Amino acid sequence: MILPREGNCSRTSQPARYTAAVSTSSFRFDQLTYSYGPRRVLDRVAGTTESGEMLLIEGSNGSGKSTLIRCLAGLQRPQAGSIQWIDQGRELDDVARRRGVGWVGPDLSFYEALSAAENLDFFARLRGLAEDPAVEILERLGVPPQRLVGALSSGMLQRLRWSFALQHRPGMLLLDEPFQNLDSAGEDATRALLRQHLEAGGMAIVASPIDLGLASGRRLVLDPTRSGGGA
Repeated sequence: MILPREGNCSRTSQPARYTAAVSTSSFRFDQLTYSYGPRRVLDRVAGTTESGEMLLIEGSNGSGKSTLIRCLAGLQRPQAGSIQWIDQGRELDDVARRRGVGWVGPDLSFYEALSAAENLDFFARLRGLAEDPAVEILERLGVPPQRLVGALSSGMLQRLRWSFALQHRPGMLLLDEPFQNLDSAGEDATRALLRQHLEAGGMAIVASPIDLGLASGRRLVLDPTRSGGGA
């Protein structure tokens, strides 16, 4: 998910510590519908979350979890329904909503011929970031900054996805199987970053086919037998 915007692309020498750039917010989607040809994978799906809260999306393989996350991230356009993000009483337009999202998903890939740090530096410039906390996040997650992405293990690549998602201090994290391929140390580190994000007032929507042991008062269960199957 590359979301360039206008702005000063100058960089400070010391990256700021990661904190979510958030305020009082609510995020809701309603009647979302999506089909691949004749097969409907999302059938009038609805959900909501607010500042400091997390919505868990559960369901078996083929229930439409990844499709829903991609629709919420602006990577796919739902064929019906609405997505609304209210920030300090103001509804964000589609562009602002996409800029405020941090996405982790198996479809997120990087330039294999560049190092982890070079990839994040490139995306920071596209995003117009004056400050980039990603180097600190790379170190916190144990990703070797100068290692080529093509030489990263699947677990290190997942840690890099987290670094990318948090780089611009998003108000909303959209996490599709966020702990996939992580060892215990990587999972502990990313869980800590998720807690920090929520404690700072950020929002999160997390999709997984298994119970991740995350405490949340909001859950959405997708049923593939009702939707017709999906990603």
